[in-house]
Amino acid sequence: MQSKKKQAVTLMIQGTTSDAGKSVLVAGLCRLFYRMGYHVAPFKPQNMALNSAVTQDGGEIGRAQAVQAQACHLEPHTDMNPVLLKPDSDTGAQVIIHGKATSKMDARSYHAYKKIAMAAVLESHQRLCLEYDLIIVEGAGSPAEINLRENDIANMGFAEAVDCPVLLVSDIDKGGVFAHLYGTVKLLSPSEQQRIKGFIINKFRGDISLLEPGNHWLEETIQIPVLGVLPYLHNLHIEAEDAIAYQHTSKKHTPDSETIKVIIPVFPRISNHTDFDALRLHPQVELIFIREEQPIPSADLIILPGTKSVRADLQWLRDNHWETAINRHLRYGGKLMGICGGLQMLGNQIHDPLGLEGAAGSSRGLGYFSYETTLESEKQLIQIQGCFQSDHSIHLTGYEIHAGSTQLIDEHSSLIKIQDRADGAVSKDGQIISTYLHGIFDHPQACRHLLSWAGLTAQTPYDYRDFQEQGINLLADTLEENLNMGVILEIIKKSEEDHSSGK
Repeated sequence: MQSKKKQAVTLMIQGTTSDAGKSVLVAGLCRLFYRMGYHVAPFKPQNMALNSAVTQDGGEIGRAQAVQAQACHLEPHTDMNPVLLKPDSDTGAQVIIHGKATSKMDARSYHAYKKIAMAAVLESHQRLCLEYDLIIVEGAGSPAEINLRENDIANMGFAEAVDCPVLLVSDIDKGGVFAHLYGTVKLLSPSEQQRIKGFIINKFRGDISLLEPGNHWLEETIQIPVLGVLPYLHNLHIEAEDAIAYQHTSKKHTPDSETIKVIIPVFPRISNHTDFDALRLHPQVELIFIREEQPIPSADLIILPGTKSVRADLQWLRDNHWETAINRHLRYGGKLMGICGGLQMLGNQIHDPLGLEGAAGSSRGLGYFSYETTLESEKQLIQIQGCFQSDHSIHLTGYEIHAGSTQLIDEHSSLIKIQDRADGAVSKDGQIISTYLHGIFDHPQACRHLLSWAGLTAQTPYDYRDFQEQGINLLADTLEENLNMGVILEIIKKSEEDHSSGK
C-alpha cells in the first residue's frame, strides 16, 4: 500500500433502479478497502431521505452515509453527504446543504437550483480528496432517468465533473436484470457509457450456472464485464436509506424465552425509523409497523416515532383512530413512548406561528404531558451523551434533530439527564415516557433499561452495535469472495494513472 496521496481516487457505484443495493454495496466496499489498508471515505453527492444522522461538526447527513462512515471506522462528517433533501410533501422538500437547512423548494425550483448545489458537492468532494486515498461514491436512483439528466449532480453529472469510473449494480431479485443493465447503458450518452467499467448483479439465489449464458451475452453485446454476482444474504442488516422493513425478521427464540410486542404507526412523513432497527432485530421483541387502514393490534408498547410534519401527522393519527386505540391501550396497562415528533404529540399544544410545516397555527396535542412545543426555523442538531434520571449509572447516547423548542418540561419528572439540562418526560404512573433522542435503543444498556420498563423482565444478552458490525463484516466477506477484486483494483489504478498523467 502506498503512502497517503495528495489526491484521492474516486470510484462511483450507480444503480439501475432505486434500492438496487447501492448503499449496501458502498458500505461493504468501504469496509473491504479499509481492511486492505486504504484510507477510504464514503460520499453521496445528493441524498433524498427522511432517515438522517447528526455529525460531529454539528450538521445533518443521510443515515446511510453515517453507516458507511462506520464501515470506514470514521466519524460521520457533513462532507460525506453535502446535499440532503428531506421531503415534507409529495412535491416539495427541505434542502440541506453542508449539514444545514437552507430553504424549502418544490421539485421544479430545486431542478433549477442544482447548479448551485453542484458547487457545494464539488467543494465537499475536493476536501475529502485531499484527506483520503480512496472515495467510494454512491449514486442516487438511476442514471437513466432522462427527465432529470439536465444539471444532474447525483449520478453521471457528478461522474463527468470529477472524471471517475463507475460500477453499475442491479437487483436480480426484482426481475429483468439484463433489461435493466442493457437499457440503462443504452440510455446514456457515449461518454457516460465509457465510464461504466463493470456490472454487479445483486441478490442472486439459485444455481449460478443458469445465469452465466446471460452474463456472457451481456458482456459480448455491450463490451462491459460482469464483475460479480452477489448472493442473496438472508437477514443481512444494513440500515435503510428510507424504505421501512415491513417484513418480519426471522429470529431464534428459545421455547421458554419471554417476548414483548411493540407497534409503531407509519406516519405519512415518518422520519428516522431506523431508531427501531435495534428493536426489530432484538431476539425477544416482535415489532410491527402499522400502516394506514391496517387494524391496530394489542401490544405491550406503542411508540410514536419522529416525523417531518408533526401537526399533519398528528391529524393523521387521529383520522386513523390511534387516539382511541392509545387510550384503550393505556387503560389495559400498556406502555406508551414518544420520540422527537412523538414527544411533541404527547404534550398539550404544538404551535407553528411561522407556518414552517404548512398553514400557521396551533394543534391540540394528545395531552398526556403539560408541556408545549413551538416550531422554530433553526434546527437543533446535537450528538448526546447522558443518563437516565431514574438511574444515573445507566448511560446512553443518541442525537437530536428537531425544529422545535419544548417548554414546561419538569426536570424532576424528566426521562434523561444531559449535563446541565433535562430531556423528555415520565408520567406520574410510569406508563408514558417521551424523549427527543434518536438512536436511544442502539446503546445496549439503554435498550435493556427501556425494554425492562416496557415489561420485558428476563432479557437475553443483546448488543445492537455488535450486530451492526457483524453485518458490515459479513457484507465485506461476501464482496471479497464474489467480486473480481483484481479487476476493480486495476480500474482504481488506471484512474489514478490517468489523473496523474493529466488525461
